[in-house]
Amino acid sequence: MTLEDFTEFGDDEGDGGGDAAADPATAGRGGTERDGEDATDGADKNSIDGDGEDATDGGFAAYDVEPTGEDVGLGVVSVSQGLRVAEDADETTLKAFVTAGNREAVRLGKYLLVPYPDGERLFCRITGLEYAQEFRSDDATEIHARRQMRRDDFAERDYKFMAELEPMSVVYGTGDDMKRRMTDRVPKPGAIVEEASDDAEIKTGLKIPEDGVFLGHLSVGGEKVRTAAEPPTVDYRVKDDYADGDPLAFRHTLVAGGTGSGKTHASKNVLRQYLDADRTYPTGDGRESRMAVVQFDPQDEYAQMHDDNPDLDADFARRLDREGIAYGGHDDTVALVPRAANATYPGEGHRAERVEFTIPFSLAQDMPWLVAGSGLNENQYPALLTLLNRFFRDYGDSGTYSQFLSYLDDPALKEELDESGRIHEATFDAVKRRVRGVPGGVFDQDAKPITELDHTLVRPGGLSVVPTYHLPTSRQKEIVVLAVAGLLVDDKLSNDPDSDRIEETPLLIGMDEAHNFLADADTVQAQKVVQKFTEAAKQGRKERLGLFLITQDPQDVAESVFKQINTKVVLNLGDEDAISSVNIPSNLAGKVPYMEKGQMVVYSPDNSEPVELIGLSKCVTRHGD
Repeated sequence: MTLEDFTEFGDDEGDGGGDAAADPATAGRGGTERDGEDATDGADKNSIDGDGEDATDGGFAAYDVEPTGEDVGLGVVSVSQGLRVAEDADETTLKAFVTAGNREAVRLGKYLLVPYPDGERLFCRITGLEYAQEFRSDDATEIHARRQMRRDDFAERDYKFMAELEPMSVVYGTGDDMKRRMTDRVPKPGAIVEEASDDAEIKTGLKIPEDGVFLGHLSVGGEKVRTAAEPPTVDYRVKDDYADGDPLAFRHTLVAGGTGSGKTHASKNVLRQYLDADRTYPTGDGRESRMAVVQFDPQDEYAQMHDDNPDLDADFARRLDREGIAYGGHDDTVALVPRAANATYPGEGHRAERVEFTIPFSLAQDMPWLVAGSGLNENQYPALLTLLNRFFRDYGDSGTYSQFLSYLDDPALKEELDESGRIHEATFDAVKRRVRGVPGGVFDQDAKPITELDHTLVRPGGLSVVPTYHLPTSRQKEIVVLAVAGLLVDDKLSNDPDSDRIEETPLLIGMDEAHNFLADADTVQAQKVVQKFTEAAKQGRKERLGLFLITQDPQDVAESVFKQINTKVVLNLGDEDAISSVNIPSNLAGKVPYMEKGQMVVYSPDNSEPVELIGLSKCVTRHGD
């Protein structure tokens, strides 16, 4: 407690202070007048200050004291509660005392630097903040409580303010030679703790690449990290060359976020970077090729990437130019529209070229699960394969879905297969029911087959958007997405591809609402789909094939596919199961339900430490109405 604790109560406060002050026995002790008497006793002895001036107020002599030098940093490393760095994070004890004037600026997650005597720096972040008692007195008392209730301010210096630090790395060197290593040294007691404010030191400490695909700006608690550089923000990028391993695009990306979290906005901004004219990748024959992007679009939003964003003003564009961020509508954008009976594609939200296509039934030779309906068991699925093989043997690649239905109506076929023991008649009937359960109007429509549009579907530097919003049933949407995606994956993984264009071009497959197509399920056909995309994910690095999955229900994506994803971009999610499924560090997972639109957590172990980012406030292409 301080001197003020005993002098704040006035005469009118009813605590006995007034009566005591009026006692004649106390007159003159405080240098005040009582009952009209002049309390000047002892003035000759005690009223002269150090400058020879008369201190007739009866108080102590006052001196003007100016501290020498200036305070540097936020505080100092403290040894009072232990100072220990260990291999086991739970055994590490590292705390800093934060001075009174700096306390309002300190936040959980803030990045700090602690220098060693030889010039190396300990890069760390704040993981805990606490007030501790400065003096031995107990502040949980009636007197202390009432004193606080009668004052307007808070005396910071009455308490110690301690920041608990998590060591992240040791940074050493300067300029382009700056490097990091694991924490292997303990800082000195009393070492100055400073806020990390150098762009290069922050990126080195967090292992953020200097170049690559831009995702957003580093932030802490929803506020961008500021530095002394120009621009003052710290850009976060994903590795995109072979210098330090494979480009992370081919090790797959997941964007997870609830409705209104900004995941489509963020996804457009990232995809636009992959389509930049200056971004190329080596091919198997030694050439350099731009990325092709095929984006499946359930809400008819991604074809808007053809158009400029009218809200992107000149000042914002200059900022993007300074940071090397690609922006503007992408001219080489084509909307590949699936033709379906009784369905019309409006396409009113963009000016991209439109090309109609149909799904030829011939794709069922390699993808029998397209016509499996649902619920086929392990006995019925082989029967479907037998029927499809016989059908295409008799009708060739030109065989249609309608012809296949008529083929199954032949009683002689059913009897032959039953008598030969190849397909029991009950199994035959079950397969027939499932095949007829597939919605009509999606196969063999009046448009060019997708198998003949490989050079339109996959174009180096081109964006192909496959909208499904206009299709009337979810099953039709599923057939279209899985047929086109399966065609791309098969040609990428095959040793004898049907399309050299698909096989040779670096390819990114974007799939919005991925949980609807790659869900873990017990049906044979679902298992076959997941198996195909799991294999695609495993072989992606070698074949220059990347998956870019977007979902609001990450917990529904098949685990075998999920495990192959290296980069997770997590925006606001309110569901605990969804947050748990993305498997990000607990300190960041706790922030996810509270993040505003555009805030995100990026967990990419092969790229950087887990970090919090803020995406661009404006979409680099057209977005929305």
